[in-house]
Amino acid sequence: MRSAAFILLACLLFVDVKGMSQSPKGRCYCMDAGVKFILPKLIEKIEVYYPSSSCENMELVATLKGSGELKCLNPNSRFARNFIKNAQRQKRSPANGSLLRSSS
Repeated sequence: MRSAAFILLACLLFVDVKGMSQSPKGRCYCMDAGVKFILPKLIEKIEVYYPSSSCENMELVATLKGSGELKCLNPNSRFARNFIKNAQRQKRSPANGSLLRSSS
């Protein structure tokens, strides 16, 4: 009877440990701070990922024209701040040709 109880306890402990998250900080797309500048003519779109339970950082991911390559932009750079401000201004106007897309 003791061995059955021990096996049951070991199984429950194993299930509990396996269900725990491996990385408490979550999973961010951008592994570093990102680049400070990208030529605007090379940008197809920029996606903004706001801080969430899976990643505590604000992330800006630019998709480049032609190649479709993804580049992380440093959200604290002057270029990124100006780009967001201009895109939000365009988004408010009726003729919106904004490149900004928001994702969560």
